Amino acid sequence: MLLDVFQDHNDQLEKLIGIDYAPNTLIRYKTTKNHLTNFIKKEYKVKDIYLKKVDIKFINALEFYLKTKEKCSHNTTFKYVSNLKKIIRISYTNGWINKDPFLHYKTKFKIVDREFLLEKELDDIIEKEFKLERLILVKDIFVFCCFTGLAYIDVQKLSKDNIVIGIDGEYWVKTRRTKTDSRSNIPILPVAQSILNKYANHPEIMRTNKVLPVLSNQKMNAYLKEIADLCNIQKNLTFHLARHTFATTVTLNNGVPIESVSKMLGHKSLRATQHYAKILDRKVSNDMSALRLKMAAIKQNKKSSK
Repeated sequence: MLLDVFQDHNDQLEKLIGIDYAPNTLIRYKTTKNHLTNFIKKEYKVKDIYLKKVDIKFINALEFYLKTKEKCSHNTTFKYVSNLKKIIRISYTNGWINKDPFLHYKTKFKIVDREFLLEKELDDIIEKEFKLERLILVKDIFVFCCFTGLAYIDVQKLSKDNIVIGIDGEYWVKTRRTKTDSRSNIPILPVAQSILNKYANHPEIMRTNKVLPVLSNQKMNAYLKEIADLCNIQKNLTFHLARHTFATTVTLNNGVPIESVSKMLGHKSLRATQHYAKILDRKVSNDMSALRLKMAAIKQNKKSSK
């Protein structure tokens, strides 16, 4: 039965958390199984379904269900269906089914432009003075992540053990990404260091091994909406926007090679960074301006030689 095989997979995966898999991987597979369980109940009126009943019609119906009933985006649907695909491939490899129903299933992950803060927008937030302590705190932690590229869960878990002296004699953040369990080594820039220094004597920091008093993700994002309004920023300001901003405005826009950015972000491949980090229009404009000057110089030289 499909759900039985899925549950066995999840049980095995859970035992490998911290060894081969990150905790979020298990969460994604559990969520996929829950959606699949609801889909089978609503569409087939049964609690489970035989593996051999999973065909291209079943897969297309699941995709339609996720998009229309569960209101999942195309890319989220793609991820859930891909998780099912793994379960089916396991079943096929073990000889529990005679053919792979995904053989003729075609869909692609859509590349989505990620929002980020421009230099002026980031400066506006940094320079804005707030009276409410909660907004000051959220602003500081958000800015810290704009200059380190850390995701919410990683800055929340960041401990004093993760702050070390690097090869250059300066302070670095050395940690592992919760999402992928990959190594992330980040030199601490002055803006980020000043924020760490600011909260060094905070009561929560004094009694724990943490380095910043991070609020819940829900509260952080709610307060960021207030900050966006007060700074006249029209973008949907969320905590993860800080990571995008680090990849673009703070690093790539200032000439940091994409290979170095990829390592700091903890990406396992350069392709992930190329998808993640969008080159700013200003850099494109600067590159084209340089090209115009070069072309103008060549044209002038040709005229002079006549």
